[in-house]
Amino acid sequence: MDKNDRCSLCGRPRKDVGILFQGVNGNVCDDCIRRGYEILKEEELFKKEKPAKGIKLKKPKEIKAFLDDYVIGQDFAKKVLSVAVYNHYKRISQEKNDVDIEKSNIIMVGETGTGKTLLAKTIAKMLNVPFAIVDATVLTEAGYVGEDIESLLTRLLQAADYDVASAEQGIVFIDEIDKIARKGDNPSITRDVSGEGVQQGLLKLLEGSIVNVPPQGGRKHPEQKMIAVDTKNILFICGGAFEGLDKIIARRMNTQVVGYGTQKNIEKIDSKNMLQYVIPEDIRKFGLIPEIVGRLPVLAYLNPLDREALRQILTEPKNSIVNQYIKLFKIDGIDIKFEEEALDYIVDQAISFKLGARGLRSICESIMLEAMFEMPSENKKTFTVTKEYAESKLDKTAAIKFRNA
Repeated sequence: MDKNDRCSLCGRPRKDVGILFQGVNGNVCDDCIRRGYEILKEEELFKKEKPAKGIKLKKPKEIKAFLDDYVIGQDFAKKVLSVAVYNHYKRISQEKNDVDIEKSNIIMVGETGTGKTLLAKTIAKMLNVPFAIVDATVLTEAGYVGEDIESLLTRLLQAADYDVASAEQGIVFIDEIDKIARKGDNPSITRDVSGEGVQQGLLKLLEGSIVNVPPQGGRKHPEQKMIAVDTKNILFICGGAFEGLDKIIARRMNTQVVGYGTQKNIEKIDSKNMLQYVIPEDIRKFGLIPEIVGRLPVLAYLNPLDREALRQILTEPKNSIVNQYIKLFKIDGIDIKFEEEALDYIVDQAISFKLGARGLRSICESIMLEAMFEMPSENKKTFTVTKEYAESKLDKTAAIKFRNA
């Protein structure tokens, strides 16, 4: 058989293929072209998902401007994060000299639903470095049920596609850091394997040391080879709600305004937002050991969300809740609109239930459930959410559910 009558790649004859494309020095069948296209697609996807090694360092104002597109309010926390991230990567890129710039790990304090995790995720979206979010509540001392402290770095390695050099310049966000606080201000006399014990284990990671990390988790695969990771250039951002911290701050501030002019000083204190007066000493009294507090030198607070902020969160960010519903219904060819009164009603309910920004989505889901169930099967192409519709869907049962949440 003539070589011009078969595929030059797989060798199959013309009669066994669909289409045989003829070239100057050979032929390619349609099946080989299809497989080549799939390989190219996978390779392109791999390149997009794999973090690039070069760090794209933005100025603090540019970082804050990016955060403003996705997070409403919290200007102070945004400035703190922007400066800390900028300084961290300047520190990495500095030439070695007689001045050694220390690492500035961050701790964020704020009520639930104020945007701590969202700020961290948005920073991750912008930066060209590996990023991992871990939950402190699952951590225990080595040998106990739970995850080892080293699992923080395992997640970072996975985000860096096991490129150690890239992971050593990454960022780790430790959520719920307040849940590993020790039970009292005095050192524990009993074994506190998920509190003070975890804090002691975190010290070497936060300060900077070479840690042997199990690439697939330490307890399920004890025979695996360890990967040495240097944490001196890894930025750690910690966040927590610190429930009850406002009472510690209030006690401290009341003791500081004793004497002449006491009443005048007390009137200046905003009792509805005590977290804005937080200092490292308050964090220590809450239950974080002094060594941890000292290794988290940058302290940022997040303001509680007022009515205006919640209203903006519903509509203004690029990934706002309303925009998400518009996109979801658009896929089914349905144009959806929200009346202003309906949006105001949703905000009012979130405030009355004390759910914060996270509660806005829960309330919207209850209101939109019937529409999302019925409308994809109907021929309607437009839909308007009115206040009356929202009130009718958020019935007494839903209200009781949210109020008891």
